This record gives sequence, C-alpha cells and structure tokens, in this order.
Amino acid sequence: MPNLYTFVVNPRFLSSKKGIPEHTVSKIKKLRRQEIPIETLTKGIFEGDKTLLAQGITLLESSNPEHFDKANTLVEKCLAKSTQTIRIGITGVPGVGKSSFIEVLGTTLTSIGKKVAVLAVDPTSSLSKGSILGDKTRMQSLSKDPNAFIRPSPSGESLGGVARKTRESIVLCEAAGFDVILVETVGVGQSETMVHSMVDFFLLLKLSGAGDELQGIKRGIMEMADAIAINKADGHNVEKAKLAETEFTRALHLYPPKENGWTPKVLRCSAMENNGIVEIWEMIRDFAIKTSETGHFDKNRKTQNKNWFLQTVDEQLKQFFHQKKTFKSKQDQMLKAIEENKISPYYAAQTLLADLTQELK
Repeated sequence: MPNLYTFVVNPRFLSSKKGIPEHTVSKIKKLRRQEIPIETLTKGIFEGDKTLLAQGITLLESSNPEHFDKANTLVEKCLAKSTQTIRIGITGVPGVGKSSFIEVLGTTLTSIGKKVAVLAVDPTSSLSKGSILGDKTRMQSLSKDPNAFIRPSPSGESLGGVARKTRESIVLCEAAGFDVILVETVGVGQSETMVHSMVDFFLLLKLSGAGDELQGIKRGIMEMADAIAINKADGHNVEKAKLAETEFTRALHLYPPKENGWTPKVLRCSAMENNGIVEIWEMIRDFAIKTSETGHFDKNRKTQNKNWFLQTVDEQLKQFFHQKKTFKSKQDQMLKAIEENKISPYYAAQTLLADLTQELK
C-alpha cells in the first residue's frame, strides 16, 4: 500500500476509497491542505518517487514569495547529491516533430536501461496566460513507461523558450535518479538560445523540403548546434532529406571549430518509422565521452552554473524593484508622460530607475 504522502499528493489513489479506513481518508484530506515538508520531498525525490518529484517542481514554479526559501532549500539539497547525467536540449520549428522524436528516443533509451526525464515547455498565451500542456497526451507510450518522467511546464513570461525554473527542475530530476534529461523547447526563435546555456548537447531538428533550409543556416542557431537531425526522412521525403543533409553538412564547414573540439554532425531520422534514432543516441554518447576526456564537459557545466547565477541576479533585481511600494506609482506617472509625448520611453526608464536608486542611498 502506498505511503500516506503518496495519497496526499496523488488524488487518483483516493478516488475510490476502497480499502481505506474513513479516519485515514479524513487525515489525508487534512494533510492535503498542508504543505509537504522539505525533508519528505527531498527523501521522496532521492528515492525516485515521481509523484513527490512533480510536487517538488510545482514548488519551484510557485510565484508565492513564501515558497521561495523552501524551493531554494530543496534545490540546495538536491545539488549536493552527486550524479552522472547528460542533459540534451532539443529544439526546432513548430511542426518539426519534436514530441514524436522525443517519445521514440525516450522509449529507445528506457529499453536499454536508462531513466529518462522529459522537461517539455508549452508556450503561454500572452492574453489568457494559459497553456495547453499537452505533451503527456502526445507522448502516450513514454508517459506510461515506469523509467520515464514527463513534466510539461508553461513558458510563462520567459523569452528563452524554456520555463523560468527549468534549470532547477533539471537538478531535481537528476537527484531523482534520471540519467538522461531531455529539454524540449517551444520552437526556434530569436530568444530561444537560452536552452543552450543549460544543456550538455544541443540538438537542432530540421525538416527537408519545408522551405526552412535558409532559415536553418542562420548563424546564431547553426553555431550553437552540436548536431542537426533531419526528421521525417521517410516515404517520398527520403530524397529531399538526403539533399538537406548535404546542404547542412556543407554549411557547417563554414563555421569556426568549436572550443571543445567537437565537429557537429548531420544525420537523418524518422520518428514515425523509428529509423536513425539509435545512431543519434550513439553520437550523443560519443560526444559525452570525448568531451569528458578533454575536460570540456565539466568546464561547460561550471560555466553554465556561473551564467545561472548572473541570470538569477538579473531576475532578483527586477523583482526587487517591482516589489517596492513607490515603483507602481512612479511607473504610472512615467507611462502617462509617455502617452502625452512629454518624455521618451528611454529617458523615462532612466528617470524611474534613478529615482528608485536614490531612495536606496
């Protein structure tokens, strides 16, 4: 029988109430109104409890100021656990088949004994502030796999194509024993490159014959990719995929060599027919081995942690100013002045920050 906290955080166990004493049901309902202790969350995560792992990520994503310290404590405890993992970022234009590719790759990895965590990010509506969060529906086979964990999260106001707490979620998944972390982004965009700053291997999925070959050769995206996979290389699309493979291979030779010594590769695959997936994993494993031997794997992780710190400082400064009581009134004054063309937006921002900074002195 599951432990008491499993019932608390997972309503489906209590839906029938069969075999559960009434006083226990009452106790469970009472506990649901309480927060789960950090010690319980940490212990459950270390033991690989996927329900408590999901609860921990929910704590990370909470915007309640009272949860910030608890979330930080949880992350600190999970960071202290030594793990050997590989983080893979998977990106591509909408419709390229990211979810299908991830499901086939995930099931392939679990079949050889790997534990796979998928952090899938869905775009948040700027109007309704809602997200569909439908990745579990699209990855039905993987979502039922006992060695897999899928967590869809809303991107919120993040411009990086990843959720605001994706870095911390990766740490929790690794502490839970998942040795392959797949980060799916919302789709290639001008600001999506943030995913590159939190993964070990950056995979760019492309389509052939879709008219986006030139888009894919844009310098920013190509320079970051550790590999390009031409997806949907099946049926009548095989010849087009071969042509695209040649074009992208030529394009990659135009860029300077990577600091870690890795030469990016171009492969063809079909998630629908499960072709080329094993080869892509073997390439990623080869990347991890080679960069670990040269020391670049660990160096990259340390650099990413420094960037994580700097980005967090920027976020905290933003929150600090927004939480000041005088910020809202001064901001409204500036907005009114901008609307009446009395001040430029740039100078208004400078004036607002100067006034707030003066108050701190």
